[in-house]
Amino acid sequence: MPDTERTPQKFTDPHITAKGETRASVAYTGTKTLWFNTGTLCNIECVNCYIESSPRNDRLVYLTLEDVKPYLDELEAASEGGCEIGFTGGEPFMAPEIIPILKETLKRGFTALVLTNAMQPMMRPHIKGGLMDLNERFGDRLTLRVSLDHYTARLHDEERGMGSFGLTVMGLTWLAENKFRVDLAGRTMWDEEEPAARAGYAELIEQIGLDLDPADTTRLVLFPEMKDDGDPPEITTDCWGILNVSPDDQMCASQRMVVRRKGAERASVVACTLLPYDLQFELGNTLEESRGSVQLNHPYCASFCVLGGGSCSA
Repeated sequence: MPDTERTPQKFTDPHITAKGETRASVAYTGTKTLWFNTGTLCNIECVNCYIESSPRNDRLVYLTLEDVKPYLDELEAASEGGCEIGFTGGEPFMAPEIIPILKETLKRGFTALVLTNAMQPMMRPHIKGGLMDLNERFGDRLTLRVSLDHYTARLHDEERGMGSFGLTVMGLTWLAENKFRVDLAGRTMWDEEEPAARAGYAELIEQIGLDLDPADTTRLVLFPEMKDDGDPPEITTDCWGILNVSPDDQMCASQRMVVRRKGAERASVVACTLLPYDLQFELGNTLEESRGSVQLNHPYCASFCVLGGGSCSA
């Protein structure tokens, strides 16, 4: 077939779909959560990690306190000082300056949400000591969301490696004993009905002694699965009405993520937590530069956000 007759590939043109329809976009409505990716290095390598974190992946390098401060300043200048600050990775507790960064965030009055696997990096003595101090001073505004893909060791370890479940439960037990506010993040990749999954988590939560209601969907979050080889439909402007979904409810309406690429002179801002590598979603070096509309030109926009109803924030 001549090139002129080929069907355009999906998720290619930022404004037009492969069928020639107008691609949906999302306008920025103000900051609900500002994310900082503390670096893509991680102590483990999961089977299906959307950001490809591992002990070798340093495409996004560790953020420093000096990287973070200007963005907190921008939020305060924009009268968004009460918003949530999220920390993701990689494993945030591997970042050398994570405790000073958290301290700066909390002492300014922001709430902090840290996504962690609660394994060895968190359990190092200087990290535990720093967390205990922060919890004593700012515990009402500090939440650790622990990744527990499934409530059974067998299925969790299928994704994260043999022995991962036991180490995470040890970390969760320490957090529970020291009265940290803990949320859990599970996954829906096993086609398990949600009530059954929440019942399974409920038993484990009781065993560990966590102060967490498994029926609360903001405290036990079960994320839709994302796969690079999936083939979701493209989201058009008509889809908002067809699906009865609002663009204002999408992550990129109220969330941004700060990253620092390996070799970059400074940090930059991307549209959301899911797309740190795709340069079409890099929106500038400042929050002010990042506050424009985002074209939903990626499979994750459809599968995780619009159709999956997922959001990384609390």
